[in-house]
Amino acid sequence: MHADAAGTQATGTAHPGAVLIDGVAVAKAVRADVARDTAELRAKGITPGLTVVIVGEDPASQSYVKSKEKASIEAGMKGETIRLPATTTQAELEAIIDRLNADPTIHGILVQSPLPRHMDANTVVRRIAPEKDVDGFHPVNVGKLLIGEKDGFAPCTPAGVQELLVRYGVDTKGKEVVVLGRSNIVGKPMAALLMQQGPGADGTVTVCHSRTKDLAFHTKRADIIIAAIGKPEMLTGDMIRPGAVVIDVGINRVDDASNPKGYRLVGDVHFESARAVASHITPVPGGVGPMTIAMLLKNTVRAARQAGA
Repeated sequence: MHADAAGTQATGTAHPGAVLIDGVAVAKAVRADVARDTAELRAKGITPGLTVVIVGEDPASQSYVKSKEKASIEAGMKGETIRLPATTTQAELEAIIDRLNADPTIHGILVQSPLPRHMDANTVVRRIAPEKDVDGFHPVNVGKLLIGEKDGFAPCTPAGVQELLVRYGVDTKGKEVVVLGRSNIVGKPMAALLMQQGPGADGTVTVCHSRTKDLAFHTKRADIIIAAIGKPEMLTGDMIRPGAVVIDVGINRVDDASNPKGYRLVGDVHFESARAVASHITPVPGGVGPMTIAMLLKNTVRAARQAGA
């Protein structure tokens, strides 16, 4: 799995086909580590517990929540899902969060988004105890990430991207990294992670967004591009420097009459043209996606360890 991308970047030559970064395989390895760590904690009388709260009947959210619960149980953790009707009030949801905060057997709390329109998502996130906020969105954890404190939690998707870079031996130290997108979920925490000191970090980071002028100017000089801008196949091969590492966080539905479902999933990167020039690239699906739940479990185990310390 390890491959040094630096050598290929230095040549500046085109590549017949990039190394595919297999998110399914890396997520499986992370989950195996989580299972091992969980077994060690259970031997000490601590069973890591993750509780996911979902409000409403959004089909995609229901499916995702089911996957989280299944993954938790497979790792030997206590996985619980609290399903609430869309008519639940903000006060009722906050009362449930308060109960979970006070329960010492629960180490991770996640409230699935999106929430119904009558709820204030920011207030809900702030209600979760920072030490149980394994999604990494509480302002305390955002602050800890920015200043480099290690006991906070990074959001799972950017943490998963960093894990992919580390496990594939991609050299980030001093490299030009361009992050496309400035969302609170991916873009901003991704930039914060990459500019810290340590493995998979120490990068020189540029964040591009919808107001950036001449996007290609920035992407063409990047050693590593992380695309999380939410526009289907926006980044094309002619915008990428030969030998660059391309991480595609995007997942978009585009109409496709030839597909039985009537659509297909694509990333924010035009895969075929990018693959022809990149040294490493993540596919969509099967790249960054599987890492999100794996890192959620990893955060929960660490929360349990810190709670029991």
